[in-house]
Amino acid sequence: MKIIFMGTPDFAVPTLKKLYDSGYEVQAVFTQPDKPKGRGYKLTPPPVKVLAQEHDTTVYQPQSLKKDGEEYVKIIADLAPDCIVVAAYGKMLPKSVLDIPRLGCVNVHGSLLPKYRGAGPIQWAVLNDEAETGITTMLMGEGMDTGDILVEKATPIGENETAAELFDRLAEMGAEVLVDTLEKLDKGEITPVKQDESLATYAPMLTKELCPIDFTKPVRKIHKQICGLSDWPCATTVLEGKRLKVYRSEIASTKPCGKPAGTVVDNSDFSVACSDGVIRFTQVQAEGSKRMDTADFLRGRHIENGTVLG
Repeated sequence: MKIIFMGTPDFAVPTLKKLYDSGYEVQAVFTQPDKPKGRGYKLTPPPVKVLAQEHDTTVYQPQSLKKDGEEYVKIIADLAPDCIVVAAYGKMLPKSVLDIPRLGCVNVHGSLLPKYRGAGPIQWAVLNDEAETGITTMLMGEGMDTGDILVEKATPIGENETAAELFDRLAEMGAEVLVDTLEKLDKGEITPVKQDESLATYAPMLTKELCPIDFTKPVRKIHKQICGLSDWPCATTVLEGKRLKVYRSEIASTKPCGKPAGTVVDNSDFSVACSDGVIRFTQVQAEGSKRMDTADFLRGRHIENGTVLG
């Protein structure tokens, strides 16, 4: 089967690697343009481009397939792929591209559609305290994540699992589901299922406005905020006038401790009062310092019981 792959970030890498390892003919890879990163703003290639170049695959990096797409549409049409596989490409495909492949354009999405369409499905599933999420492969249409469902596979979300950990798990799962989808699609063993629009929800990109922790909220909501925003943009509070990032936490108690919200109630393990319980920080990063487990953080810093955060 001849494949054109479209993807950009780390999430897409396992899927492209699986295509190579499974013997598919990857004719070309489309990814977003290199972007400046780091303090020196050095132009850095997307992870998908790096992998494609390691396999000597031709890489295209158009700014847009809609506005500037005529030459790229012709390239795709001339290649005549059996399928275009898309995983976190970050750009919409015009109908002129969607209509080219024999088997259609298959998208790998990190949620159980129609829930969590959009750019942040993995993070929002954690933020909203979902019991499970998963991978959906679908035939792409002109709308955002609105296409007919091909295969879905669910997985539970761990009690203390961060969005970053779930991201890595779903990236690997997506690769497996994609290959299963292609095999069944090629054999005519899949009947696409339309999404139920009444159940659709949207998962927008995360913003730093989500970061500050409000300790007057329920302890479980705060815990899931910390899990859902790790590794980026990261939940934050203020300790002694300086920002503290919180990457990991545990629910220490689901009973009110009688202390005002935001009060450090146990300085030996960084437990903090919430409205209806106690949250324990297990991995933090102080301003100007590095990320570390709380035990290491507390060895070098004494925090008085009764200290109020925020």
